[in-house]
Amino acid sequence: MSFTADRLLLFGATGDLAQRMLLPSLCALDADELLHDDLQIVGTARSALTDAEFRNFAREALEKYLPADRRGGMADFLNRLHYQQLDATTLEGYKELAAKVGEPKHGLAIFLSTAPSLFEPTIKGLKHAGLDGDNVRMCLEKPLGIDLGSSCEINDAVAGAFPEERIFRIDHYLGKETVQNLLALRFANILFEPIWNSNYIEHVQITVAETVGLEGRVAFYDDAGALRDMVQNHMLQLLSLVAMEPPTSFDSTAVRDEKVKVLRALRHVEKGETVTGQYRAGAIGGQAVPGYDEELGKDSDTETFVAIKSHVDNWRWKGVPFYLRTGKRLPERVTEIVVQFRCIPHSIFAGKGASVQPNRLVIGIQPEENISLSLMAKVPGLDREGIRLRQVPLDIAMPDAFVGLHKRIAYERLLLDLIEGDQTLFVRRDEVEAQWHWIDAIREAWLEEDLKPKTYTAGTWGPSASIALTERDGVSWHDE
Repeated sequence: MSFTADRLLLFGATGDLAQRMLLPSLCALDADELLHDDLQIVGTARSALTDAEFRNFAREALEKYLPADRRGGMADFLNRLHYQQLDATTLEGYKELAAKVGEPKHGLAIFLSTAPSLFEPTIKGLKHAGLDGDNVRMCLEKPLGIDLGSSCEINDAVAGAFPEERIFRIDHYLGKETVQNLLALRFANILFEPIWNSNYIEHVQITVAETVGLEGRVAFYDDAGALRDMVQNHMLQLLSLVAMEPPTSFDSTAVRDEKVKVLRALRHVEKGETVTGQYRAGAIGGQAVPGYDEELGKDSDTETFVAIKSHVDNWRWKGVPFYLRTGKRLPERVTEIVVQFRCIPHSIFAGKGASVQPNRLVIGIQPEENISLSLMAKVPGLDREGIRLRQVPLDIAMPDAFVGLHKRIAYERLLLDLIEGDQTLFVRRDEVEAQWHWIDAIREAWLEEDLKPKTYTAGTWGPSASIALTERDGVSWHDE
């Protein structure tokens, strides 16, 4: 059922995500006149706040996290905000919450940003208060479980109140401009799709590197680790966008149908095709940082780094390795996709002393959004020994290509799509289950092998074994 919601209900409205991402995103959308005039936003959490106190709370968050040039009309935005205290574990408060939300003219969108343990009681409370009708859609923030079994329990609980067409599962990477640009690059240009296959591509690298450590996520991260925190969702979504077949149209069903085919085609990872690591004390940006166990305050076998050699077993990608790498306390904060093309079959310049390097496409997602294609070109000038060639980049820096446009928060796109009912950039249940099926098999293999993370010094690119993972195939990581 398609409708544009005129009520938005935010669970966890006083939490870190609301302060850093949700409230700034909504304010920015309002400043750009992308929220319709009737939209009212109700926040709820355990804290006892009045509407005025919640608006002051929101104002402080906006002044801290939203650039000044994006706060236009902030007073009008704050007037949209309302608040209702709620203990999500008991049914008593949900009737009052429903009264605060009021009767939407067009529909209600709910954003659930709470601990997973509160999902089921929250769904029960919403049903008890009648906030589960045909004009209500539900958005779920991760984590959605710690394995396939727990994920299914959460999805079953939500499905008891909301059908799949009204469930919006967020992976905020899908809201990033360059991730969406990957679809435009592949399917809006004739140049790449004919060579987007194993005949022309040698391998693909996906790196999500962080310089930070635990940053207040101690309990969650030590239970999750890098594999479940980053690979299961963000990295597999990026892989599926790189590897998917062309959808018949840019709509939620067609796009997600093709993504899930990729996830189901992922080959079981064999022994020796994964490397895990955990950072010890070192330096980031010239500043000393403690090791993981020191930050945690106890000994732990949780991995803070993982590298995987993976394969998509279908006609398009047979024999092409996808190297995945993510970790904390690495030298740079960077998320990028590297598509390495094969060498030319024959060089006419071989007798002229010129070396020809294969082409490479680098899609930078953060911190800067850019696309770079390396090509071979002749170095200007004369040379007695022959022709000189050099690899040169064709760069598209998004801020330069689209001058004057704001750099948007990923949640802006996703919140707007939630309000308007477009599921294209959200994750379907069968995608989540396919992701967990692959991840669970990796973790089970680690347990069978009694695999412990290797140590690496903070400020380096992970354990040396991760370099060996690629170099035995004659491949180097892009930073090497």
